[in-house]
Amino acid sequence: MLEDITRYSGERFLRVGAHSHVKGLGLEGLKAKFAGDGLVGQVEAREAAGIIVKMIKEGKMAGRAVLFAGPPGTGKTAIACAIARELGRDVPFVTMSGSEIYSSELKKTEILTQAMRKAIGVRLRERRRVYEGEVFQLDVKTRRHPYNPYQEVPDHVVIGLVTKDDRRVLRAGATIASYILSQGITVGDVITIDAETGRVTRVGRSEEAAERYDIAVVDERPVPRPGGPVEKEKEFIYVLTLHDLDQLSAQSRSGGLLSLFFGAPPTREIDNEVRREVDEMVKRRVEEGTAEIIPGVLFIDEVHLLDIEAFSFLNAAMESELAPIIILATNRGMTKIRGTDMISPHGIPLDLLDRMLIISTRPYTRDEIRKILEIRAAEEKARLKAEALEKLTDIGEQTTLRYAVQLLTPSQIIARENGNEEITPGDVEIAVKLFSDVRRSVQELEKWKDKYMY
Repeated sequence: MLEDITRYSGERFLRVGAHSHVKGLGLEGLKAKFAGDGLVGQVEAREAAGIIVKMIKEGKMAGRAVLFAGPPGTGKTAIACAIARELGRDVPFVTMSGSEIYSSELKKTEILTQAMRKAIGVRLRERRRVYEGEVFQLDVKTRRHPYNPYQEVPDHVVIGLVTKDDRRVLRAGATIASYILSQGITVGDVITIDAETGRVTRVGRSEEAAERYDIAVVDERPVPRPGGPVEKEKEFIYVLTLHDLDQLSAQSRSGGLLSLFFGAPPTREIDNEVRREVDEMVKRRVEEGTAEIIPGVLFIDEVHLLDIEAFSFLNAAMESELAPIIILATNRGMTKIRGTDMISPHGIPLDLLDRMLIISTRPYTRDEIRKILEIRAAEEKARLKAEALEKLTDIGEQTTLRYAVQLLTPSQIIARENGNEEITPGDVEIAVKLFSDVRRSVQELEKWKDKYMY
């Protein structure tokens, strides 16, 4: 009997997000299906978003932004997510609220600049000379430590690598020997050695040498022996954002003794000169064909919370060569522009509104509410009786769709406690009694207003 096997679930932890069910815009050509790719209804808004996607792919969105305007809970954020999904897997999608720009540590313009540069991806291609193969011989030679005669350190290593087509024995210095020892590499492992940096990467255990386990975790699964020559040129692809490159460049510049011995802390404010150098490097590599820019999406929700200074910055930033697709959303009507006494539609200056393609969203119909609840129930693995679904649809019509969706998981937990495999109308009723919607919460506030603190 094996005593050292611990129970392990193979299931990954999956967080069900508010828009994890959204896979795309659900279009056939430019026509929206009633329900598709996780979206329901909002046909005109989704078709308009489809045109935006085509404009982005054709490079015709320069100097413009998109504004989703509509009441709360009408799918503005979901459609913005869908636009990013339609653009491709590597397309960065950065979301923030208008209130996030107010910080005691960073300037408003710095926060917006960092958000914009996080939304621009750079796919870098590098060809590097590597040694790759399965280890068939390994002999690490050591020597006495120069300052501690009782300790030994790696001196050099003799390593034999074999592929399906080639076989070589190599001698390498102390750096590679240290990498091999630190990773516990043994005969039978498939490894890659970077010829320039000496970095050794363990790919896994070779299929020819691997022990067969009844229970094998990911790093115990065998990998095939590589083909081709041991020494070869290999292309590596990295996807970073402009902000990642800014930070790497800023940290490499913040030298000095402190950084040399203790490492430099991540920089918060990034100098404009650093950004200019990064932009020049990216442009140069794009011209050389070793890099590709991936314009992403910066989604700013509750954009009416930005102030006049932030709006002025966005107005200028949209004209930049390296600017992401800017999508804004608001649920405000005629209101003051923050930082001024001026009243404007959506709390946005008119000169910025003129640069925007405005997409309106409207409240959902009963059929749309029912379909959205079905999709969310499937996403949250909640089984509903038909009567419970109708009950939740009624609640969504009378209160808000968000409140009805919020009741799904509490109702599911109550159903399980009551011994029900499916959520019943009674389970929903209990959840409604325990969790108030906004209207009932206001009524409670009025009822007990004398008891609340002022």
